[in-house]
Amino acid sequence: MHIPVLLEETIEALDVQPGGRYIDCTVGGGGHAAAILEHSSPGGQLLGIDADPKAVEIARARLEAYGDSILLVNENFANLQDICIKYGFFPVHGILFDLGLSSLQLNGDGRGFSFQQDAPLDMRLSPSQEVTAANIVNTYPEAELSHIIKTYGEERYSHQIARFIVQQRPITSTLHLTHIIEQAVRGRRGRIHPATRTFQALRIAVNRELENLEAALRQAVDLLGIEGRLAVISYHSLEDRIVKQFMQQEAKDCICPPSAPTCVCQHKASLKLITKKVITPSPSEVQYNPRSRSAKLRIAKRIITPDEQYKLAGSPSFGLGIEARAWRRPALAEKLRRTILGLQIYTF
Repeated sequence: MHIPVLLEETIEALDVQPGGRYIDCTVGGGGHAAAILEHSSPGGQLLGIDADPKAVEIARARLEAYGDSILLVNENFANLQDICIKYGFFPVHGILFDLGLSSLQLNGDGRGFSFQQDAPLDMRLSPSQEVTAANIVNTYPEAELSHIIKTYGEERYSHQIARFIVQQRPITSTLHLTHIIEQAVRGRRGRIHPATRTFQALRIAVNRELENLEAALRQAVDLLGIEGRLAVISYHSLEDRIVKQFMQQEAKDCICPPSAPTCVCQHKASLKLITKKVITPSPSEVQYNPRSRSAKLRIAKRIITPDEQYKLAGSPSFGLGIEARAWRRPALAEKLRRTILGLQIYTF
């Protein structure tokens, strides 16, 4: 069974309320989704998205009891806005990204995510994707392979590993690749297994994880209603850096370079940081769930910009939506959504 990471902290971060509408962009085993549905009852709704069709089927079985309150979609969250438009699922009160692999994917599901299980070098979250880890390992030039391992794995021995891989092609399985990496870094072992960073790099490259995350974060802001929450759990520095920089940028009114004499960007803050410091698992959580040890949770809240305030001021539902938090009453929230839908600005 997949154990959801930072579960209590996530529910608090999203400020889950009865009747709310939420999106879990990485539904996985359904642990976070079940907790969100429980805390948003009665009247809560959740859209669960996952690129992995196996994860969607497992989540569907786990969340079956919630009936029409849950909508599950097998898609990549890079298409978040299109998914929400297709199903009319906006605006929303909270969006969650839990970016780690689930225990189901790591515990030998035959796709080669783990260097501890013998499996084909696949690493695709979705079978519809064309590029596999085997394609990268067996066909990419040494320089490009080294760049991937260094950039996405932050591996200091990327050149040696890439050279050993090219010399011993074709590579047929995860354990074969693991053995080659161990040979390449012989005598240079650190605190983690020498194959950890290379496997991370290959998985990120195969699934375009960083590019998809950047695209999805931009879309998430536009889907949030005013005071809606954005919560992101990351597991390595590359993801966390993207999330941190994105939230910090969207929390500023000006993003011009410090050398600029005057502001020319016309950027206005759309987010407010809820916590300045990242949230990490407690020692007790790490003890019973060691895979949570690298997790980092960041939270931001959607705010209204001056331009949006001006456009919304003419709406008869503006004051009611902001001050009375009309989203607690689903019928009124829907009326408000229809009133301001043409403006592409959402509030509750």
